Amino acid sequence: MSLIEKAAAKLKKSESLVERAAREAEKASLVEARRAATPSKPDDVSVPEKAQATANAEGKPRSTSAQVEINFDIMHQKNILTDKDLDNTVTAEEFRIVKRSLLLNAFSKGESAIKNGNIVMVTSTQPDEGKTFCAVSLAMSMASERDLTVLLVDADVSKPDVLRTLGVKGSKGLIDVIENKDMDLSECLLKTNIPNLTILPAGKKHKLTTELLASGRMGEIINEIARRYHDRIVIIDSPPVLASSAASVLALNVGQVLFVVEAERTREGELTDALKMIENNPNINFILNKTRFSAGKKKFGSYYGYGYN
Repeated sequence: MSLIEKAAAKLKKSESLVERAAREAEKASLVEARRAATPSKPDDVSVPEKAQATANAEGKPRSTSAQVEINFDIMHQKNILTDKDLDNTVTAEEFRIVKRSLLLNAFSKGESAIKNGNIVMVTSTQPDEGKTFCAVSLAMSMASERDLTVLLVDADVSKPDVLRTLGVKGSKGLIDVIENKDMDLSECLLKTNIPNLTILPAGKKHKLTTELLASGRMGEIINEIARRYHDRIVIIDSPPVLASSAASVLALNVGQVLFVVEAERTREGELTDALKMIENNPNINFILNKTRFSAGKKKFGSYYGYGYN
């Protein structure tokens, strides 16, 4: 091979190396471009991002309310108003009259507005005068409204009857969330098979029930319940006024009181004493329960919409 041929061969070899290097560089650029265009996999997350993801995963999850099924058979056995009894029954029509006045007060505006007017406490003078019957029936009637949600609260901690009346079970409740500041209210709520009705059980029995209900924490919970949902009515089944001092404490925080008077049983003197204990609430209304009248004289006048002063 001549010197010229040898030089040409070397030149050809050198050009091949250059071209190979260019191809490798071009290939590397394409790979980098694809990597930049592809979303990072979990393993590609940087160390600080991994630490943040772990911290979020270990944070306290948002609480959700439990779901319960109201037992309508049990309610019918106790003659409690249900959503199936809202047509053409005397009891249903009477509770329509009761709720309409309460709703007008609850959502009044301007000078007639009532603070916490959407929170209604149902109470009586003594036990067994029908306050739980009225509280549950009123809640059922209000839950039939299309533009309302109803929260039924059992605040009669010594004798909690709401869950038993509805045939449902629950554990944590009002007293638990008052006592434990770290507990969210939603942890205690029970959503029912009636779309507009939620229940807050009484919770565990406590020797300082009245003190807990009188605490600032209770006031905060009441205000939160009243303000969080503009379309919510809260029905509180309270202890009887002469049976527990808790009723007079609750009356300070609610906007309205529905006082159950049992026909032919509640004594005038006891009623007067009871009203004095809750007189700081200016919006007290009365419902006469267990009245007797002939079938031929249908009436709906068991409700007296008079404020007590």
